[in-house]
Amino acid sequence: MKLYLDANALQKIALENRQQYSSALPFPHIVLDNVLPEEALNGVLNEFPSIDNPIWKQYKTSFEAKLESQGEDKLGVFTNLLLYQFNSPPFLKFLETLTGIDNLIPDPYFFGGGLHQIPKGGKLGIHADYSKHGKLKLERRLNVLLYLNKDWQEEYGGHLELWNSSMSECVRRILPIYNRMVVFTITDWAFHGHPEPLTCPDGWTRKSIALYYFTASRPEGEVMDGGERYGALFLKRPGETVLGASKKSTDYRVKDGRVVARKDTKWWIKRFTPPIALDVWKSLRNK
Repeated sequence: MKLYLDANALQKIALENRQQYSSALPFPHIVLDNVLPEEALNGVLNEFPSIDNPIWKQYKTSFEAKLESQGEDKLGVFTNLLLYQFNSPPFLKFLETLTGIDNLIPDPYFFGGGLHQIPKGGKLGIHADYSKHGKLKLERRLNVLLYLNKDWQEEYGGHLELWNSSMSECVRRILPIYNRMVVFTITDWAFHGHPEPLTCPDGWTRKSIALYYFTASRPEGEVMDGGERYGALFLKRPGETVLGASKKSTDYRVKDGRVVARKDTKWWIKRFTPPIALDVWKSLRNK
């Protein structure tokens, strides 16, 4: 197995960019180009499954139209070897130095991660990611996105948009060009996505590797009232009409410059019911 992650080079990049990372707006993030040798990404591209391959799980809702790989054991040998290197100690140390988040845990299941692909006309609405891993129950703290789009042009769209905590303004747009890595901190106010439908040529797709990292706990104040969330929270942009959007996307308001959840009856019940009573109710409901 050839290793493509040079621990010393990664540490140098982390030390040079950690201040920029922590001070970035609208939330901590960094855009890094050409971190990996092209040989590594070319190997993934050579194995990248076609859009009609059964490995893909399709998401098609009011807010998103994308493909996500399911079952990394079905990917090519080269791709799997590279994915596992992203879960290795050298890369974890790089992320900890860069972001200041210690004791990071990789996801061996690539839950929601792995390879992503979006066809022409596809999109991913602005959202906050799930805060709790569905299987491991760990706290999601970091996203790493690595783009695989050679010769990608500005007019093709697909920009990753980063929005402020009140969902009033897009602060940064990032073009998903080849060998570009984006790292950003995950909280309930790290709103991001690429909400405009892709306008790339026929037969082209927006390709990426998505990697997520976790910790056993997290600082207070990083999630909305109501606690853990196991699914993405999609929100409308100002003035945006999303046909068929669920009521969830409108069940929020802005308070003190931040989007916050409205406290409905279910929230109050959860807040004041003893945990043992909730456990008994869940046990009875699941029988």
